[in-house]
Amino acid sequence: MHPDLTALISAVHPADPAAMQAARERQAQLTKPAGALGDLESLAVRLAGVFGTEKPQPRGVAVLVAAGDHGVAQPDSEGGGVSAYPPEVTPAMVANFLADTPAGPGGAAVNAIARTVGARVYVMDAGVNADLPGHPALVRAAVRRGTRDLRREAAMTRGETEALVLAGAALARRAIEEGADLLIPGEMGIGNTTPAAALTARLLNLGPEAVTGRGTGVDDATLARKVEAVRGALDRHASDPADPLGVLADLGGFEIAAMLGMMLQAAASRRAVILDGFVEGSAALVGVALAPALRDFLFPAGECAEIGHAAQLAHLNLKPMFRLGLRLGEGTGGVLAAPLLLSAAATLREMRTFAEAGVPGGG
Repeated sequence: MHPDLTALISAVHPADPAAMQAARERQAQLTKPAGALGDLESLAVRLAGVFGTEKPQPRGVAVLVAAGDHGVAQPDSEGGGVSAYPPEVTPAMVANFLADTPAGPGGAAVNAIARTVGARVYVMDAGVNADLPGHPALVRAAVRRGTRDLRREAAMTRGETEALVLAGAALARRAIEEGADLLIPGEMGIGNTTPAAALTARLLNLGPEAVTGRGTGVDDATLARKVEAVRGALDRHASDPADPLGVLADLGGFEIAAMLGMMLQAAASRRAVILDGFVEGSAALVGVALAPALRDFLFPAGECAEIGHAAQLAHLNLKPMFRLGLRLGEGTGGVLAAPLLLSAAATLREMRTFAEAGVPGGG
């Protein structure tokens, strides 16, 4: 393993238990009935542990969208694929993330939602299979144009995988230096729910049918091809869950590796990670297998429409904040969740206790 990656993994330490206990004690004295803020209360306590204070004050929100292509997304000899869209959509969407629009930079859903909450969007070429035009806001980190076909061979080499993990970590460091306290890894890559399903199946020891969903909304015939693609990848038996980075190289994608790096760096820097959906969840599974304390820094936004997402969250023992039936990716769900986390922190930080307010009823 690259020494920088070894050091990054070693730098991920558990959340601060003393800060969480102090937050629980303060929570019990705030001017409200016990438990009246529901899940916001447990989220606030977890944020206290992340930021090491009973009055957490997260501010900046950044969504880091990594884009990459996949060999498994190429149509087979009969013209069938695993997605409702052709691979050419990946570079087109990268251009859309970066486009100038009357509303501001970016014309994709993540850009529109990010503007409403004041989040900054970063865009990374993690391995798009196209000549991308020059753009000052595009972070270029590709080491190869798309992964290999995971049905037949390892999607990435270990060296390629580690390079993208470190590139994701570097982008996360930049976002943190530029003011981000809540980081949202996002992705774009036609076909990427297929490697996400393969990763989830291998790491959780589940069958392809249990974790392979319709992704972009594929029909029954395409879903069947997708399940068989995952089965074929697993049947190569080329990676062992005891070696999570090896599983990622074997079955994953460049944007998944980059998101893993973002998560590890955020945790090492004591920042919160908002998990968007299924593809992000596959990166989180690898991350927690490498650094179990990473779980303390993960805040799932919503349970998405992909059938394998619930299995990921159950394994991580994490509760989603909402269920809106999202299945877009890009980090959209994560951006929607950011105001919930900011609000949870604000209750701990800004509400007065019964004693402070002179209100009878405190314990």
